[in-house]
Amino acid sequence: MDLALQLLVNGVITGSHYALLGVGFGIIFATTRIVHFAYGPIFTVAAYMAWYSAAMLGLPIPVALLIAILAAVLLGVGSYVLLYEPFEKRQAPHLVPLIASLGLYIVLENLVGIIFGSGVRVVREFTNGIHFMGPVFFTTIHIWQVVVLVVLGGALAVFLRWTSYGKAVLAMTDNPEMARIIGIDTRKVAILVFAIGSAISAPSAVLILLKDGATTHMGFLAVFMAFVAVIVGGIGSIKGAVIGGFALGMVESLGMLRIPTEWQSSIAFMLLFLVVLLRPQGLFGAAMRR
Repeated sequence: MDLALQLLVNGVITGSHYALLGVGFGIIFATTRIVHFAYGPIFTVAAYMAWYSAAMLGLPIPVALLIAILAAVLLGVGSYVLLYEPFEKRQAPHLVPLIASLGLYIVLENLVGIIFGSGVRVVREFTNGIHFMGPVFFTTIHIWQVVVLVVLGGALAVFLRWTSYGKAVLAMTDNPEMARIIGIDTRKVAILVFAIGSAISAPSAVLILLKDGATTHMGFLAVFMAFVAVIVGGIGSIKGAVIGGFALGMVESLGMLRIPTEWQSSIAFMLLFLVVLLRPQGLFGAAMRR
């Protein structure tokens, strides 16, 4: 019973992390229809910029976080303006931006390794406290992973519902062509969602840096789990990305009751396969268009 309770708490914590990644990846994909796999190395760059700022320059963690967010936003917007937008103007097939995104993924990941080295980078000055609640334990970073999802998710929900740019994002999510016809500046909206999605990845990256350290390949797991969360929750559904992230975290954690630890990484593949096979539109795709 104690193990099940601990795994349930772990599922909420892991699900919060996956959900936030899914929201960042999902708002880009839902709005622009671009499968932005370079989201992974941008996540990695944010972690390394935070590490360099905190460990090498001695800056406070909040300042390092702001630098990480700025770096992620610049890379995210730059990837759209310099890479994806030219293909859009030429009306290239959807497969072309996908291949370009994979190429950018490889380039950025290798650049990180060249610039920062391939070793694990940690912020030694940070102490991750451990807290107990009965038989369950969690760390300070775990608390922040849940808090960051609630704060950023709530802020994004308010932005989408109550601001003109937010409503423009929802309009493009529903129907990009119709949004263009009624006069919405789709280029500005695309740049905006790349900025928002990339910015959302940075706090997650910094928390993983403080918890486990930064590695050059950490972006693969981030973008893969974000992609799975979006597919499971429902393509084109930002709310579904949150639910998909939590579903993924819960299944991955509670699955350890029956599945050996060495097979844990395969749970995401199994869940993705089952959803695509049984419900291609995602668990909540039909019910949650926005």
